[in-house]
Amino acid sequence: MMDLNRVQIFAQVVEQGSFTGAAKALGLTKATVSRKIAELEADTGAQLLFRTTRALKLTEAGSSYYNRINKILSDLQSAENQLSAHQQLIKGNLKIVCPIELGQLFLGPILAEFLTRYPEITLDAELTNRKVDVIEEGVDILFQIADSGDTRLQSYALVNAHKSLMASPAYLAEYGTPKVPQDLAKHKAIRLQSAHIEGAWRLFDGKTWIVAEPVAQLTVNNVTLAREAAIAGLGITAVPSIIAQKALEKGYLIPLLDDYPMIQTKVVLSYPQRAYLPRKYRVFIEFIYAALFKRWGAQVLEVPEFIGKGSQGE
Repeated sequence: MMDLNRVQIFAQVVEQGSFTGAAKALGLTKATVSRKIAELEADTGAQLLFRTTRALKLTEAGSSYYNRINKILSDLQSAENQLSAHQQLIKGNLKIVCPIELGQLFLGPILAEFLTRYPEITLDAELTNRKVDVIEEGVDILFQIADSGDTRLQSYALVNAHKSLMASPAYLAEYGTPKVPQDLAKHKAIRLQSAHIEGAWRLFDGKTWIVAEPVAQLTVNNVTLAREAAIAGLGITAVPSIIAQKALEKGYLIPLLDDYPMIQTKVVLSYPQRAYLPRKYRVFIEFIYAALFKRWGAQVLEVPEFIGKGSQGE
């Protein structure tokens, strides 16, 4: 009888490029992975891998075997997703990755309410500003403030994350208010820079894009820290308005150079392309959109087809 576990382990070894990587991805020990591959080779009577001190390489037989089982495993996953899509009891685990600031400001209450409604679902949520490979890392749902060009993913732009320059009234009282982008060279910057965010400021004057890079005493990779440093009067910063909305409304920060728009970004939701969307995915995405419609209404940009018009408050 075929041992499907060994087949899946072999596929992971090929995809990860090592026993160690496969063991980590599967939550097994390296010794178990090595033993299962040895058993598979013994039972099939064929060497599937060349083992060297630096890397693993497929033999001709191994390559042929992998190409065949990869299609089979893909079909099995599709069948499981199709079955999951029709189950009445919604359960399972979702691995979610979200930018730190977005998660801190918005996701906490939403996730708590979601889990109360669906007690059979568990969530692993990572807040990070690093670049994430959804497929390689086994991520179910990715939120990011950037456009996703990964064709392996289904992506939807949720809302605009309008970015603008701003500073505290105290800073502007001491250093003056810039009137044109060229004035920024005389000011101090709080530079926000990360895997998704370019440190330079790009502003459009109606004809061309102007790049401004004033001296930065503080460079950070966290939007909240940049906002708070600006409120404290350290300098001018550029953060999305959804992050600075309350500070702007209360007058802690003053928007600058409104006539010179910056390159804009969007909050994007992505998940792996699938023939059948598991119900746990669907109910989570529907829940997220319900929260979006409640907060932003018609400003929500893209909506999946499986979310009815009634959910949009129309």
